[in-house]
Amino acid sequence: MNRRSIFRMTLLGAFGAATLYAGTVSAQEAYKIGIISPMSGANARYGAFANKGANLAAKEINAAGGVMGRKIEFVSGDSQCVPAEGVSATKRMVSFDKLPVIIGDICSSVTLAMQPLVEEANVLLVNAASSNPMITYKAGVGGFKWTFRNYPTDESRAAIVLEHAVKNRGLKSFAVLSVDSDYGRGAINFTKKYLPRFPEAKILSEDYYKDSETDFRPVLSKIKNSGAQAILMYGLADTTPIIARQMLELGLAGKVMLVGNAEFNTAKTIAAAPTVLNGSIEAAAWLPEWTSARSQKFVEEYKKAYGGEMPNNHAYTHWETTHLIAAAIKSAGSLKNEDIRNALAKIKYDSAMGPTSFDDHNQAILPMVLLEVADGKPVIKSAIASKVDYPK
Repeated sequence: MNRRSIFRMTLLGAFGAATLYAGTVSAQEAYKIGIISPMSGANARYGAFANKGANLAAKEINAAGGVMGRKIEFVSGDSQCVPAEGVSATKRMVSFDKLPVIIGDICSSVTLAMQPLVEEANVLLVNAASSNPMITYKAGVGGFKWTFRNYPTDESRAAIVLEHAVKNRGLKSFAVLSVDSDYGRGAINFTKKYLPRFPEAKILSEDYYKDSETDFRPVLSKIKNSGAQAILMYGLADTTPIIARQMLELGLAGKVMLVGNAEFNTAKTIAAAPTVLNGSIEAAAWLPEWTSARSQKFVEEYKKAYGGEMPNNHAYTHWETTHLIAAAIKSAGSLKNEDIRNALAKIKYDSAMGPTSFDDHNQAILPMVLLEVADGKPVIKSAIASKVDYPK
C-alpha cells in the first residue's frame, strides 16, 4: 500500500470518527428531565394532565432557545400512584438514564419513597403536586437537601382558609365535619395548630364521616344546636352535595357556612343546594379563572395545544415547575446539579400565582386562590400565602 492510499484511509478514518463523535454529541444535545406520575390506574387522568403541562412548557422553553443552548426533553415514568412503582421508575432514571432532575410525583406516598433515592444520587427532585407536609418537613434543613416542592401543602391550605374565615369573614365558632382519612383528619389537625393565632376563634364540636355514609342529619342537628357559625369540612367531592341537601332540610342554609376543601365551588355541588353553598370558602393551588396575564396565556396556549381541553391544576403546576427549573438553570448559568440546586434555593420567581421563593425546608412560599360562592357561582376573592410553622 502506497503513502497516498494510507493517507486517504487515515483521512477517511478520521472523518468517520468525527462523524461518529458528532452523532454522539447530537444525541446528547437534549437536556433530559425525568417526570414520574400515574400514567395508568385510577389516577391516570391526573398524570396525563401533568405530562401535557410539562411538555407544553418544554416546547415554549425550547422555542426560546432551550436551557444553556440545549433543548429540554422529558423521560416519563409511570408510578401508578404506588410507592414501589415510583421507586422502580426513580431507580431507572437515576442509574440507567443518568437524569439530573426529576419532577414527581402527584401522590405524596410516592414522593416520600423517592426522596432517599434522589438524595443518595445527588439528583434534584422538584415536586409539583404532592401536598403531604412531611415531604418538606424532611427536606432542606430537615435532611433531604435535594428535594424541593413547588406546591402548597395541606398545612398551608388549612392555615390560609382559617385566616380568611376569621379575619375577612368574621367567623369565630366552628364545627368539624370532615372525612375520616389521613387527609380529612390531617387538615383539621393543621387547623388546630394555627387556631392559637386567632384567640377569638374556637372549635365547638368535632366529627368525621366514612366515605360510605349518606345520612348526616344527626350530626348536622348537633351542629345546629351548638351555635356554630361554620362547618370546617375537608372531604369528598361526591359526599358534599349530600351534606348540602341535608343542611337545607334542617334549615341551615344561610346560617352555617361551609369552610375548607371539598369541591364547594363546582357546578354539581352548587346545584345540589345553592342557598347552602352561598358564602362557602375554599382554597385552591390554581384555577383556570385566575386573572393574571401569565395564567390566562397558559390557559389559551394549553387549549390550543390540546384540542380545546381545559387545563386542570396538575397541568398548570407541572407547566410552571418546568419553567421554574429552566429559570434556575439560567440563574445558575450552569447545568451542574449542585449549581442548579443552589440557584433554586435562592430564586425569586414570578409565577402565574405571584412571587415565589423557597424557605429553608425547600418549600415554595406561594399564594393560593381563595374562592367564595356568591349567587350560585364561585368568585375569586384573593390570593394569600402563609408560612409554615415547622416542628422543632
